[in-house]
Amino acid sequence: MIFTSEPRRDDVLVERDFSLGDIDGVLWTPASAAASSPSPLILMGQPGGFSMERMLPRLRSRARSAGRLGMASVAIEPPGTGSRPSLPGASEARDDLRRVLAAGGVPDADIIDRLILPLVERAVPEWQRAMDAVLGLPEVDQRVAISGGVIAVGTRLAAADPRIVAAGLFAGSYVPRATSDDARRVTVPVHMLLQWDDEGNDRGMALDLFDAFGSTEKTLLANMGGHTGVPEWAGEDAGRFFARHLLRQGSASSPSRSTST
Repeated sequence: MIFTSEPRRDDVLVERDFSLGDIDGVLWTPASAAASSPSPLILMGQPGGFSMERMLPRLRSRARSAGRLGMASVAIEPPGTGSRPSLPGASEARDDLRRVLAAGGVPDADIIDRLILPLVERAVPEWQRAMDAVLGLPEVDQRVAISGGVIAVGTRLAAADPRIVAAGLFAGSYVPRATSDDARRVTVPVHMLLQWDDEGNDRGMALDLFDAFGSTEKTLLANMGGHTGVPEWAGEDAGRFFARHLLRQGSASSPSRSTST
C-alpha cells in the first residue's frame, strides 16, 4: 500500500489517496484516530459501473458521517471502471440487458449471471487485499463492516471473510443465482435497505435474498420510492447499525444525518 497524496485534514477527517498495485483507493480516518485509540473500518461499496471519481462527493459525505462517529472508511476503484480494463463479457451482457429492458421484458438468470458474477469474482479478493493493507495501519482497528455497493459483492464478502462483523447492504442491483447460496453462509448482523419502487431492482428477488441470509440478526428497511429516492433518515438508521456493531462499548455518539448507502 503506497500513499500517493499528502494528507488532507480538517476537524473531522484525514483523507489520503493510495495505490495498491493497479488499484487506486481513498482512505478516510477520524482526525482523532491514533495507535492508542484505533478506529474501526467501513468498506464503502459503490454502484456497479460507476467510477470512484464520479462517486467521490457521495463517498466523502458517507465517510464524514462515519468519521463523526469515530469510524474510518475506505473506497477502492471497482473492477472495470475508471482507467481499469473492462471485465470480460461485461459489454455484451450489458447490451443484452438493455435490449431486454427496452422490449419491456425481464432479464433472465443467464444475463444477470454474466453481468454480475465476473464483478463479484474480481472485486471480492481486491477488497480483501485492501483490508490486508489498511488493517496493518496502527490507527485502524480490526473490526470491519461493509456499507452499500453491489449487493452480490457485499454478500460474497460477508460470507467469505471472517474479519467482517456487520453488513449494511443496499438492494439496488440484480442478484445472481449464486448470491442466495452466499447469503446462507452469512451469519453476521445484516441491515438491508430496499427501495420498494426501484425500477432497476426486482423486489421479489431482493426479498428472497433477505430471507436467505443465515444471520440471526437481520433487519429489512423498506421505503416507498425509486432507486434515488432514499430518505435522508435511512442513513441515520445505517449509522446506528454500524455504531452498534463496530464501536467499543461506550464510545459511540449519536449518529449525524447522512446520505444513504
